[in-house]
Amino acid sequence: MKNYVEYISGKVFFTTCSDLNMLKKLKSAERLFLLIKKQFPLISSVSKGKLLNEMQRLINEDPGSWLNAISIWKNLLELDAKKEKLSQRDDNQLKRKVGENEIIIAKKLKIEQMQKIEENRDCQLEKQIEEETLEQRDFTTKSENFQEEEFRNDIEKAIDTHNQKDLTFRVSCRCSGTIGKAFTAQEVGRVIGIAIIKHFGWKADLRNPKLEIFIHLNDVYSVVGIPVFRVPLASRAYIKTAGLRSTIAWAMASLADIKAGAFVLDPMCGLGTILLEAAKEWPDVYYVGADVSDSQLLGTWDNLKAAGLEDKIELLKVSVIELPLPSESVDIIISDIPFGKKFKLGKDIKSILQEMERVLHVGGTMVLLLSEDHHRRLTDCKESSIPLNSKDSHTDEPGIKKCLNPEEKTGASKIVSTSFEARNHEFLDRMSPFGSLVPVECYKVSLGKTDAFICKYEKSHSSGL
Repeated sequence: MKNYVEYISGKVFFTTCSDLNMLKKLKSAERLFLLIKKQFPLISSVSKGKLLNEMQRLINEDPGSWLNAISIWKNLLELDAKKEKLSQRDDNQLKRKVGENEIIIAKKLKIEQMQKIEENRDCQLEKQIEEETLEQRDFTTKSENFQEEEFRNDIEKAIDTHNQKDLTFRVSCRCSGTIGKAFTAQEVGRVIGIAIIKHFGWKADLRNPKLEIFIHLNDVYSVVGIPVFRVPLASRAYIKTAGLRSTIAWAMASLADIKAGAFVLDPMCGLGTILLEAAKEWPDVYYVGADVSDSQLLGTWDNLKAAGLEDKIELLKVSVIELPLPSESVDIIISDIPFGKKFKLGKDIKSILQEMERVLHVGGTMVLLLSEDHHRRLTDCKESSIPLNSKDSHTDEPGIKKCLNPEEKTGASKIVSTSFEARNHEFLDRMSPFGSLVPVECYKVSLGKTDAFICKYEKSHSSGL
């Protein structure tokens, strides 16, 4: 079967033959859904009553796709559970085999000792050991045949048609665009839920349902699906205390093109999520995390111990604007630049980025997570980076020429000169804080209620700082 992949805003649709264990390893996906239906957006220009009918048609129009998806969903989960049980059986059987082999080895050692004492009994003892080995092989073959037969029976039972009446469900909705203005998510969920009860006879359970129905309606598409796993893929088992969203952290590390032996620095590491995600995926690297907060570093250390990475990542308590590292000593910098009500960096972002630029070597990579405000500020800086001696610089303005004229009165000249210095200082302040870093890629990402940008830069030449 040919693989199919389609990208739309916030979604990736794909076909796969991979089992659930492989799908659990998806690092940049928030959640994994089994698709029931994908179609064009609902027509928002019609009346509210017609919109309600359109929503109900998501269930009534093609019930076969629903039943087929539910059957596949059940089979996937049951087969996954069977594989886990068989894996445990294999582990136990392997332990038994190891124990039996140890007995055989012990017998062989005993035979060798007895050979030195009683050479006349060699042939009889060797024959005895050979018979025991043949018996062990026969036992193993029978056990494996029994295991294969049981596994086939389990598969046949899992593929049998299930009674759908015992299902309990809950509807989770996300509505945006014009649909979101006409209806709330709760209203859409109620309409869909009533249609499901009438059509399939399932029971609603808002607290602990067996099945969750996910519906996303916007101006681009209408999507209905079933979460394959109860726990989102973004919830990593190896992270004790969550900081930055793990999927964003992994995406940032992936964008940095980390190679074995590199020196990777997060100078504002917080709880260390970026370093954890990077070290799990690219282990043969020297990682350093720095932060000025004791509480954040303690949280990072707890996360490192929980993930078994305390020997992989070194932590430093230092300020990001005073890094105790030689200039151009770091290969890669990956960092989430703090923002929000608790962090008002303002113009401090300039000194932060200058220090990052200083320690990054020529050809090195920097990947930053920036707020919309930070991104806009840096973009404006790039656009304003005009050399002072260029034809378009402030020195060619008539007002400046006038204030530099020696025939003007000293008092007036002093006032205008002060004004010029203030304007010049403002211009310099708007210049790019890291002239040696060249923008390479930039992606807008969602952090839930807010959006941000993952931006990648490369250092083109020595900064001279």
